[in-house]
Amino acid sequence: MAGKSICFGIIGCAKISRKLARAMSLAPNAILSAIGSRSIDKARRFAVENGLPEAVNVYGSYEEVLDDPTVEAVYLPLPTSMHVRWAVAVAERKKQVLLEKPTALNVADLDRILEACESNGVQFMDGTMWIHHPRTHKMKELLSDPNRFGELRSVHSIVAAGSDAHFLENDIRVKADLDGLGSLGHAGWYCVHLILWANDYMLPKTVTAFQGTIHNKAGVILSCGASMVWEDVKVATFQCAFLINLVMDVSVHVSNGTLHVHDFVIPFEETSAPFRFVTNTGFKELQLGWKPFPSEHVVVTDLPQEVHMVEEFVRLVKSIKDSGSKPDSKWPTISRKTQLVIDAVKVSIDKGCEPINVGS
Repeated sequence: MAGKSICFGIIGCAKISRKLARAMSLAPNAILSAIGSRSIDKARRFAVENGLPEAVNVYGSYEEVLDDPTVEAVYLPLPTSMHVRWAVAVAERKKQVLLEKPTALNVADLDRILEACESNGVQFMDGTMWIHHPRTHKMKELLSDPNRFGELRSVHSIVAAGSDAHFLENDIRVKADLDGLGSLGHAGWYCVHLILWANDYMLPKTVTAFQGTIHNKAGVILSCGASMVWEDVKVATFQCAFLINLVMDVSVHVSNGTLHVHDFVIPFEETSAPFRFVTNTGFKELQLGWKPFPSEHVVVTDLPQEVHMVEEFVRLVKSIKDSGSKPDSKWPTISRKTQLVIDAVKVSIDKGCEPINVGS
């Protein structure tokens, strides 16, 4: 089996590492080979608490994971401020890079990572999971039929995770030296990623932050939002926060219909994911109601979205290793475009909500 699978190492024992360790155990083409933390006790505790096989190598440093000859790919769930150092180090060891989002503090840092991956011939992918869910592919099929649904007009999204006092005081995502983008990086990334997906990854012309951004005492963003405008007058808005009850909503509006999803980042249930779509909506007689009702679609999957992500990443890695293919540029390009928009939102916030032209 090992010859047919890709062996992963994980550096960092963050909570999300548990989810990816499980995904690697469920993916038919992946094996978790090593886990490393800056503390050997923490790494051993992670291995025990997550029932890792005895064959998994457990290390008390990140370097040991990179030096492990069995490790072919590395998943990095580290604080964003540490991404450049360790993602570049992984690429320079000729190991494949699966990097947690947000990918970097800014696009200049991400470019350093992508350059290291490209020059060393390794695959890069960020850890955005929802894009790999079969539901996402089904939704794109519907939206891509202009004869039935018309042209895209607007997208609106909100992602928030209600946070208690302990989170707002202690979590790495509210620490300026660890994850300086705060909710913009961790929740806003999903909104921007979804908006670009709906627009076939065409960048907006301008981004304008909303008034009312909330920062903590360290200057980290706890809540913000922005609008985007494209040259063909399509528009989008989003809001992201650590201060609102858990919500992961999106609505996509085309000229003849509307798509609604209420759990697009993490489905309500692991094995099924719903969405609603309605076309050619009007009113009943005397405006006593709407017609037609939205149609409910449920996409069933045997494997959770993070497993589909691992499978896709491994497929690309095996193409490089087995066939000599070049790393696929699709995923790095999507990551970079998402980062560009995040950067523009941050600049707009810093400049008092001025409209900012999105770079390239």
